[in-house]
Amino acid sequence: MELAHFCKKTQRAQKKPKQTPSSSTSHPVDCSHSCSQTLALAGADGSKQHRRSRRCSICSSQGKNLTRRPSFPRTGMEGALMRGEPISKITDDILADIISRVPYKSTCCCKCVSTRWRDLISHPDHRKKMPQPLAGFFHESYNKNRFPKCPRYFTNVSGEGEPLVDPSLSFLPRYNGLDILDCCNGLLLYRCWKATDPKTLDYVVCNPATERWVVVPATDWSSKVNVVRLGFEPTVSSHFHVFEFIDEEAWGVDESELSDCDGCIETLAIYSSKTGVWKHRSLDIMFAIPMSSKGVFLNGALHLAASYNFIVAVDVEGNNWRLIDIPMSPYYDDAPVVGVFLSQRQLYFTNFYSGSDGEELSVWALEDYYSEKWTLKHNVSHLELFGASYSSFGNLYNVISFHPGRNMIFIICGYENMLMSYDMDRRKLCFICQLGRDCQIGWDKTLCIPYVPLYSEPLADGH
Repeated sequence: MELAHFCKKTQRAQKKPKQTPSSSTSHPVDCSHSCSQTLALAGADGSKQHRRSRRCSICSSQGKNLTRRPSFPRTGMEGALMRGEPISKITDDILADIISRVPYKSTCCCKCVSTRWRDLISHPDHRKKMPQPLAGFFHESYNKNRFPKCPRYFTNVSGEGEPLVDPSLSFLPRYNGLDILDCCNGLLLYRCWKATDPKTLDYVVCNPATERWVVVPATDWSSKVNVVRLGFEPTVSSHFHVFEFIDEEAWGVDESELSDCDGCIETLAIYSSKTGVWKHRSLDIMFAIPMSSKGVFLNGALHLAASYNFIVAVDVEGNNWRLIDIPMSPYYDDAPVVGVFLSQRQLYFTNFYSGSDGEELSVWALEDYYSEKWTLKHNVSHLELFGASYSSFGNLYNVISFHPGRNMIFIICGYENMLMSYDMDRRKLCFICQLGRDCQIGWDKTLCIPYVPLYSEPLADGH
């Protein structure tokens, strides 16, 4: 991105050391400053005139003005302002809008460009428009011996303090039950069961940061569908899309005609908030998607990890499909890939396998989206990851998320569902908090859903 390139170029220019010309060829760079210090000292010992003439002989011979500071070449943003370059003429509102469209990590770099940029990003009128850091995780628990049986929680990424978001979402209409399904770029997707008829439902897309929400009407198959995902890119449009993956059983395919692929998707239904209608697309390809498969909406397409270890991608019209193969590990042992993740505008996936040094976790990055070139980004044994103290977690953990701007993953492990972060650069595992045994973590359960606030976008047609 050109903006990020400008930031880095400016920082390099500001870090260049000042070169002082040799005294044998020219006058020292800060001679006037030295002279002023000499004059002050000279006044104290009474030899002011003598010391001035001796210290400033070079200046005097060249006709230098001792009270005038030398001019230095301007660099970076200050130089751009002095030279009248186009970027200096951009208004604050336009500049804030440009910066708000870059990733959070790049926004932090922009603060170092100049005092104007720093103050602009930090100003209350613009702060909430800027990309936000990861705030925490939504998750649910289940206990049949309490009420409600499935309460919702929000855990801060630090694991400490009051929740930054009210998990009750009290601003929403009253429903008999709410099931969190997905989160995409600051918007949450819920399945909401109506109190008037427990078998009927609505979908609700909401923004907890602004407390705006939109009701999405259900289809005839919504109560039977297991996989529903949300697509939203605020830098492109204020409109969103809801994807319903309807399997053969939910669609009503006769048992005698069911395919050998368990949970095979028969039809895709896509809702557009712009048109307000659902569109259905019959599929010519055969695949199944696990209920807990985590999705990524990138470049106008939804990406999901499918069964049999490949990634399926579909655009918002349902016309263009793509199957992305996942590389097999040399010691692959049928461990499923249960999610695809997004970090620093790049797709990732993780898998677990038994290597030559024991069981290991591997992290793969899609380096080239169009050529489908995967690169092994990180590899760590379970023994190194958890250490001797937590060695029993080797078979009891899930990768739930990637940090959006850092080489860091979040995992939940153990019977008490301990939330931890793992810094891949430092190879360091950090404990965040304990979610408890009732937290629903598993192949067919709702996983923790990462949440990054969105303050800038007024949800289109929202309440």
